[in-house]
Amino acid sequence: MKTHTLDEVQDKLIGKIGTPNRDRFEYELQMDLIGQAIKQTRQERKLTQEELGKLIGVQKSQISRIENNASNVTIETLMRVFNALQAKVMLQVELPHFKIILEQ
Repeated sequence: MKTHTLDEVQDKLIGKIGTPNRDRFEYELQMDLIGQAIKQTRQERKLTQEELGKLIGVQKSQISRIENNASNVTIETLMRVFNALQAKVMLQVELPHFKIILEQ
């Protein structure tokens, strides 16, 4: 029986790194992890979805959507959530002749 590495299995099932399918998978995974982190932090701070929503000016349903799939949210809304949860945020953008790091 032949064994396979995790990288080989991911390449076969999801696609090789840099392909559209793999990029989409990696993006969705990161957004899911962000949503889970927001939910966990909100619960640790003993806030309801409604209370967090009021802090940032959105409905409870918007907080629920962010926690379950953060991919359909604006950066502005995410930053307001992170600010309300007192999270340290670093955003780094790198282009061929340009690099910027934003911290909150």
